[in-house]
Amino acid sequence: MEAKKIRSTFIEFFQSKQHYYVPSSPIVVKNDPTLMFTNAGMNQFKDAFLGNEIAKYPRVANSQKCLRVSGKHNDLEEVGVDTYHHTMFEMLGNWSFGDYFKKEAIEWAWELLTEVYQLPKDRLYVSVFQGDEGDKLAMDQEAYDLWKSIVPEDRIIMGSKKDNFWEMGDTGPCGPCSEIHVDLRSEAERAQTPGRDLVNNDHPQVIEIWNLVFMQFNRLADGSLKELPAKHVDTGMGFERLVRAIQRKSSNYDTDLFEPFIQALEKKSGKTYGQNEADDIAFRVIVDHIRAISFTIADGQIPSNNKAGYVIRRILRRAVRYGYTFLGFQQPFLYELTPLIAEYFGDIFPEVRAQQEFIAKVIQEEETSFLRTLDNGLKMLESIKSELNAKNEKVIPGKTAFELYDTYGFPLDLTSLIARENGFSVDEKGFAEEMEKQKTRSRAASESETGDWVLVHEDTGVEFIGYDFTETHSHIIKYRTITDKKGDRYQLVLDKTPFYAESGGQVGDTGWLVSDSEKIRVIDTKKENDLIVHFVEKLPTNPEKRFSAEVDREKRTLTMNNHTATHLLQSALREVLGDHIQQRGSLVNENLLRFDFSHFGKMSEEEIARVEEIVNAKVRENIPLVEQRNVPIEEAKKMGATALFGEKYGDFVRVITFDKDFSVELCGGTHVPATSQIGLFKITSEGSISAGVRRVEAITSKAVEAYLREQEALVKEIQELLKNPRDVKKAIESLIQERNDLKKEIETLHLEKAAGVKSELLKQFVEKEGVQILISQVELPNADSLKKLAYELKNEVSPALVVLAAKIEDKPQLAVILEESLIASKGWNAGQIVRDLAREIQGGGGGQPFFATAGGKDLSGLEKAVAKAKAMFL
Repeated sequence: MEAKKIRSTFIEFFQSKQHYYVPSSPIVVKNDPTLMFTNAGMNQFKDAFLGNEIAKYPRVANSQKCLRVSGKHNDLEEVGVDTYHHTMFEMLGNWSFGDYFKKEAIEWAWELLTEVYQLPKDRLYVSVFQGDEGDKLAMDQEAYDLWKSIVPEDRIIMGSKKDNFWEMGDTGPCGPCSEIHVDLRSEAERAQTPGRDLVNNDHPQVIEIWNLVFMQFNRLADGSLKELPAKHVDTGMGFERLVRAIQRKSSNYDTDLFEPFIQALEKKSGKTYGQNEADDIAFRVIVDHIRAISFTIADGQIPSNNKAGYVIRRILRRAVRYGYTFLGFQQPFLYELTPLIAEYFGDIFPEVRAQQEFIAKVIQEEETSFLRTLDNGLKMLESIKSELNAKNEKVIPGKTAFELYDTYGFPLDLTSLIARENGFSVDEKGFAEEMEKQKTRSRAASESETGDWVLVHEDTGVEFIGYDFTETHSHIIKYRTITDKKGDRYQLVLDKTPFYAESGGQVGDTGWLVSDSEKIRVIDTKKENDLIVHFVEKLPTNPEKRFSAEVDREKRTLTMNNHTATHLLQSALREVLGDHIQQRGSLVNENLLRFDFSHFGKMSEEEIARVEEIVNAKVRENIPLVEQRNVPIEEAKKMGATALFGEKYGDFVRVITFDKDFSVELCGGTHVPATSQIGLFKITSEGSISAGVRRVEAITSKAVEAYLREQEALVKEIQELLKNPRDVKKAIESLIQERNDLKKEIETLHLEKAAGVKSELLKQFVEKEGVQILISQVELPNADSLKKLAYELKNEVSPALVVLAAKIEDKPQLAVILEESLIASKGWNAGQIVRDLAREIQGGGGGQPFFATAGGKDLSGLEKAVAKAKAMFL
């Protein structure tokens, strides 16, 4: 059975059991501070488990895109090394929200696996939670009895809390689980060792394929367990493992989910999978990672240097590094696999097909950039090896290896590999210590402790009225304490709120909670999943009182101006640059708007001016807002509403229109009643933020007025400095021409002076042991002159060692250059020499083995540096 058929069969099976099929949510998580990526099928249903919302359907099934490369669930280092771990994988799942429980979940799982997929019953084992004294939990007798009616007792394995008690995180819904394992070994191996002895022992052929989680409890912050008011079922089956079991393969990578990608790599690399273990690992790493990279980019996460973007960049670089080292790829190659991604996954996940070209271009640019990094890293390693050779050492310090990794993105395993090839080793313990120091710093910066919710009033849900009102009377439903390095802060949930929670790029509202006895500042409003949370620095004296919830109207108004302008900007960009423009991120606050979009070329001044012109024309038209709430998603699509890739939309959406022929978007933010309120629109910057993504920053209304006042004041100041000429532009052009003429004159004088210095220095060379040595202090105008002089002296005298010291712009400078042949014959290294001499000027430096420079703080040390050099070589 082909993988596509296996997936559709799962969905159809549960649809026959009255489950509603829900499409996968984006792999990149938003509005959840505990997650960067979707790492389990249940993530999109978290609010239903937490009780923050009522589930739309009591029974649900889907195939969810998941990524496990950070946090508690991190499989990255196992990926490629073994045959069954993945970064990106699909999780097939069925859920019950307060409907059926253990009986149906267990019976249907067995029916699907053995009767529909026809997996051999004698190769399947099941596990049951054995209980835990620490949590005062008894064995899951109900699950045991249900399994006993289906399978022989010797196929039921008792599991510990580690293996058979599933928890969402440190707090939250949790419960016992039953896992189903399959034994894929040969008959001969099975005859030697019973499969039950290998379950949960990391055997590559005895693997878990399905986990049936029975949500019964809520883990509180103090570690205790509380029974949930409703019991739920949450199951997750690894699609890749299931396909392997059904297709009777010994490795996930031998299935039709990965074979086409491996074959493409074989053709491109000229190597054959299955002949060399090191190469095989590289094949597996690449075909796994290309999926993770493509799906995250499709869902809106571009590789970058922080948070989720850094994780994706790390995965991409790991794939490139394996291809570079083991498969001989010296040029970008990953991006050429994206058509296969679109072909094999485009039906179930249409976003990878719709954005195939964009995904490929982003990957190609990232590959090109990292291959340059690899090249630079190799050159740095050459310099490091030369320095170690000069000191007769063979171990690269851990701090040096960590600097290569942390500053230049050069992986430790590649540093170690190159070191071994050249007779060196790496102090990996020292590297680990540096890594741990960084992690400790990072943890200290981000560590926080979240208390349990304290209920104040009955929780009947939160009503958001912020589209229509900026003030209302409210009660606090619940609150909790957040403690971090800043101290204690509090999060409040109101029964009715006008405060907009940060979402879709728009910042959260601030304002006040006012009672008859106090006024408390609301410093931010955020969403935690779908729960609106208000941040305050002080807890109300009496949380049970009724409060007036008042939004800061001025901030809200300025923010609305910028949000509506963002919609107009996107439409104007599409009109000027083309329909390929897609939003890739945004920030909207009271001060500015920032809009990131897919585009591979720098905008010209003419294009920027045209976009400004279109937006300001729409502002002057005073186009009224047309807001439509609860529009069926399919109807919104027919209206031509622009949706964001990577956003999860429900069955009903909110549509914001400013002229149905210009701007129609799905949006949950706040907007002006008519465009004239924006006043003026001005783009302040445009540039690249990553491969294939440009960023425009702009301002509106009051900010534009302030900007124009500043520009007017600047022009007046320039006029005064120029003695108020009639034609300011002509006066400035005249000054520039005069400056350029003087600059040329000075350069000519510098060249003449340098030529004279060179002539004198050529007479000062001293021969020692067959080497022409010059050590001298000189007067030169700039660092370029120093470098130029050093090279010219080396080219005229051979073999030469030249050490020059100079005062440049009131700072000491040193330069060392030597004939390349002296590196081997004398063991000299310009970088090491200049570092030794730089101590005399309280500085440091470096460079290549044949040429290096240094700067310092102590001018009086120049003479000492010259004397030290003479003592070393003369």
